[in-house]
Amino acid sequence: MSENEGAEEVSTDGTASEGDPRTDGAAHEDATDAAVEVDAGSDPETDAGGTARGEADLRDRVEDADPEALAREIAALRERAEEAEQRAADAEERAEDLESKLVRKQADFQNFKKRMERKQERERKRATEDLVERLVDVRDNLVRALDQDEDADIRPGVEKTLEGFDRVLDAEDVSPIDPTPGEDVDPERHEVLMRVASEHPEGTVDDVHRPGYEMADRVLRPAQVTVADGTEE
Repeated sequence: MSENEGAEEVSTDGTASEGDPRTDGAAHEDATDAAVEVDAGSDPETDAGGTARGEADLRDRVEDADPEALAREIAALRERAEEAEQRAADAEERAEDLESKLVRKQADFQNFKKRMERKQERERKRATEDLVERLVDVRDNLVRALDQDEDADIRPGVEKTLEGFDRVLDAEDVSPIDPTPGEDVDPERHEVLMRVASEHPEGTVDDVHRPGYEMADRVLRPAQVTVADGTEE
């Protein structure tokens, strides 16, 4: 018998021998098919990243849950959602109400401000009218003094008119700024015209060139003064 013929011998039970290449090929194909089937089970296209299993697990949990308990939970969720919607609606209504009140308050404030401005303007005009009425009385007295004869001594009349004028200023809380020589210079109430040789101490008032006036502690016009420079005349 040849070597090839010996390689093709079969066993007495009718199966191929251990070294039969035909049987080896069939076994290899079966193993390959099995590996393909195993790999197909983990294919991401069929598994979809575990999503399908997750949905199945969720369905299983829902199916296994107590229907009454699940219904109560759903009802509670709906009730909380309705309460949240109601709170949101109430908050929006309060916000609109507050905004409306704010607009009304702003309008009321603007109207109040305008009324106060008109009132202050009226009071200012009345105060000015009252002052002018008293000043024209002083002017009338000056005119009468000038209407006297040329030879008449008008000094007493002028002095009396000046007293009346001072009373008007005093009623308006207006007082003259008329420092005396030797008085310290107040930069807020005195305007220094020049420094001169004087018998008074250096830096003090030597003479008043023009008196000033203040009203309610507010300087209307500073007094113009000359100041001693520290050298004697």
